[in-house]
Amino acid sequence: MKFSRLLFCTYDSFGPLVMRLGLAAALFPHGAQKVLGWFGGNGFEGTMNFFTGTMHIPALFAFFAIATEFAAPIALVLGLFTRLAGLVIAIHITVAAILGGHYMNGFFMNWMGSQKGEGVEYHLLMATLGLGLFFLGGGKWSLDALIARTLPRGVDTNLK
Repeated sequence: MKFSRLLFCTYDSFGPLVMRLGLAAALFPHGAQKVLGWFGGNGFEGTMNFFTGTMHIPALFAFFAIATEFAAPIALVLGLFTRLAGLVIAIHITVAAILGGHYMNGFFMNWMGSQKGEGVEYHLLMATLGLGLFFLGGGKWSLDALIARTLPRGVDTNLK
């Protein structure tokens, strides 16, 4: 199986479209906080300083975390490199749940303010959506599907 098939093939379905737009809508504001300072965020410099200084995350990993939360949702909206974006989000959010200590707060979100912090509920949903997109591709209205149609003959891009 050629790499281009693995990267761009997709099911011609609305399911992945809904998944990728929902995941992008949930994650992009977090990335915009970290890169642009929107939604009450600290912007890139402030976030890098917090990750590297306070959390002691190596600068390269901090950069990749910030870039993932900002660029991957944009890729999902476009349906471009959907499988890669989904996998990177799933890995990133799983690491965030572990390194951020969310697993120590149990499963549920802290809706009532009665826990020390947030549980892993949100992380589980995001990681699951990311893995689903990794397996399904971008679906309808994705640039991946458009690219797949332009691949040379002999590269099967139709999934059943």
